Amino acid sequence: MAGILVAVFWAILVSFLALALVRLAQTLKAATKLVAEVTEQAVPLLSEASATVRSANTQLARVDSIAADVQEVTSNASALSSTVSSAFGGPLVKVAAFGYGVRRAIGRKGQPQPEGETTRTVVVGRTLPSARRGGRRNRGSKG
Repeated sequence: MAGILVAVFWAILVSFLALALVRLAQTLKAATKLVAEVTEQAVPLLSEASATVRSANTQLARVDSIAADVQEVTSNASALSSTVSSAFGGPLVKVAAFGYGVRRAIGRKGQPQPEGETTRTVVVGRTLPSARRGGRRNRGSKG
């Protein structure tokens, strides 16, 4: 009886192991098929990605060239601006100031000067002493 039990036990054990091996074989076949499909799809994707990277690299080289040209144009415009400013800036300011002075002189020429108003003289480039020394704090009282 013990031999029959051992034989039945071994038969059941072998059946379970055979079933497990069959399922493992099916899983390995499915995994192999999946890897083959992924490989078939990945190769064209990688070639497309490589072409895209090459195209992007070409475009970046063009953008780099454009940026260098823009930088050169900017520096040339800056140099031109400073040259024009130094060449015409001073004389234009002087002409504008002269024109302003002439307009004011012509505007005041026809108007009589009111009584009690004094004429001021402006001296360019010099600081004139103030008419009153000290402020209100320094007047007579010590307090």
